[in-house]
Amino acid sequence: MIRHIVLLTFVDTATDAQLRAVEDGLSALPARLPQLQAYVIGRDLGLNDDNATFAVTADFATVDDYVNYRDDPEHRRVIREHIAPILASRTAAQYEF
Repeated sequence: MIRHIVLLTFVDTATDAQLRAVEDGLSALPARLPQLQAYVIGRDLGLNDDNATFAVTADFATVDDYVNYRDDPEHRRVIREHIAPILASRTAAQYEF
């Protein structure tokens, strides 16, 4: 299994509507991408200073499944239209478990 983890930090001026658009766009992906074995997204609870704003965890059976998710046109659209305009920083990792 391959796990993909992303931590997104959005600009301070990101609105609640923009964050909801990110949530809505990402939440729609599992219905179109059956290779997602598990998919969890969520906003940071704000319990600690300097945390990222948003987290994504996705599990895949194979590296090819991850690559298909990564390159999926709808996924790329969500990134381009909803994430990139408010993105301050991104960090990610993929690992086998």
